[in-house]
Amino acid sequence: MNEERAAGEGRAAGERRAAGDHVHATMRIILVCATGVLQFGLSLRPLLAQEYRYRWLAVTAFVALACVTAVCCGWVLRRRPLPVALVAAGTAVVLAASFCAAAAIDPDRRFQAPDWSFGLVGWHLLLLLLDRPRVLVTVLAAHLVTSTGLFLSAGVPDRAALGAAGAAVFGAVDVQLAVVVITRVLHRQSREAAAVAEEQDLLVARMVAAQQEEQGRRSVFAGQLGATLPLLAGLADGELDPRDDDTRRRCALASTQLRRLFAENDDVPDPLVHEVTACVDAAEQRGVEVSFAISGAVVPVPPQVRRELTGPVVAALSAARSRARVSMLRTDEEVRIAVVADACADVVIPSTGRVGVEYGVYGEYLRLEARWHERQG
Repeated sequence: MNEERAAGEGRAAGERRAAGDHVHATMRIILVCATGVLQFGLSLRPLLAQEYRYRWLAVTAFVALACVTAVCCGWVLRRRPLPVALVAAGTAVVLAASFCAAAAIDPDRRFQAPDWSFGLVGWHLLLLLLDRPRVLVTVLAAHLVTSTGLFLSAGVPDRAALGAAGAAVFGAVDVQLAVVVITRVLHRQSREAAAVAEEQDLLVARMVAAQQEEQGRRSVFAGQLGATLPLLAGLADGELDPRDDDTRRRCALASTQLRRLFAENDDVPDPLVHEVTACVDAAEQRGVEVSFAISGAVVPVPPQVRRELTGPVVAALSAARSRARVSMLRTDEEVRIAVVADACADVVIPSTGRVGVEYGVYGEYLRLEARWHERQG
């Protein structure tokens, strides 16, 4: 039972994790498209039209950023998470390309048209680190501090240059942070929705299991009562003699089976012992002296297996004339129930595939053992 519960919790956690991965996969597809449009639609023209101190360095940075986007497409378009090695290498390449692009322009022209890499780099970092928000914010902050340091290294800017730089920083950073916030909100909502759906599915499964269990109990009751009705009808019509030993044995068997069946529906900590005790009580009410010994801790046994384990016990105790001994041994791997009774030799002992039954008659005594292996059950 604990293993099934742990497996269920693992499946639920996996479903919630898959829901979060779905959000990241969808957002990365959007980011790939946005990064490609921004790089080739808005950044390529300044690269070709503006003057640079080291044009080759700016072109190299542009190509490196394009390569990062192209490599990421292989995983993004298949909706797979980016490998850690790719994320680490891609982040290092993006930051290096940003530094090279900033070093290629004149210091007094940073945060202006030639500085096309400042806003573009943030989108590459979003693409790489979207599912690592803390690392993403840290890297974006480091990128902003480095760019600001390079801007201030050219000297104290005038009011116009400072205002233009502030507008450029605000226009780039606020949109990128908004993407981070939106992704986090969608990620949380998707996980909550998955948790609610999983809880509803679990509730439906429990209701179906309860209905099936109730239907199974009704079927067992109907079958047992159906087997008892001919006996009652024979007694009522006078076809069966209550003084006959065979009739007494049939009545004792039906009575013990019904007692065990009623005990099966009781909510008790140890159902198997409770059901066997019901069989023992039924035999003692007929005047049979029964001793009952239990060894081992409580072991969870499915209801159907309990029926099959107690079936031979019911048959043996209902056939006992004056004395019987019942012993139960429980371990982590198996459950054994043994009965020794002064019963007649023609007792019919039921057996199934899940519960092995061994029995034999030794003089005036019937000895049987019902055994259930948990791994086989």
